[in-house]
Amino acid sequence: MSSKDIGDQAELLALRHLENAGLIIVTQNYRSRRGEIDLIMRDDDTLIFVEVRYRKSARFGTALESVNHQKQLRIIQTAQHYLQQNESDSLEYRFDVVAISSNDNTTDIVWVKNAFQMTY
Repeated sequence: MSSKDIGDQAELLALRHLENAGLIIVTQNYRSRRGEIDLIMRDDDTLIFVEVRYRKSARFGTALESVNHQKQLRIIQTAQHYLQQNESDSLEYRFDVVAISSNDNTTDIVWVKNAFQMTY
């Protein structure tokens, strides 16, 4: 299985997890020249930009730790592009991270709401 296939499976797992929590999918894999946002979801009047990270092992850091400042900046810039291109002025927004890890035939999902914020 390729790393893209593994990433696609992780995104699908995260999507199901968030939908089970009541969020509604707006779009997947939104791209701009600055980067990509895995999932854009909606929870009432809040638009949620979701980064999904998967790690088979924490040997090189956890899935959550892999969303470093540089990655956050690319997500923020891509979110700004999305907000400019879509009528989203009346919506609140936040940045969440869904970290998925596999250990001994179990899958752990950690959903961090408001994991980072846009700074000016």
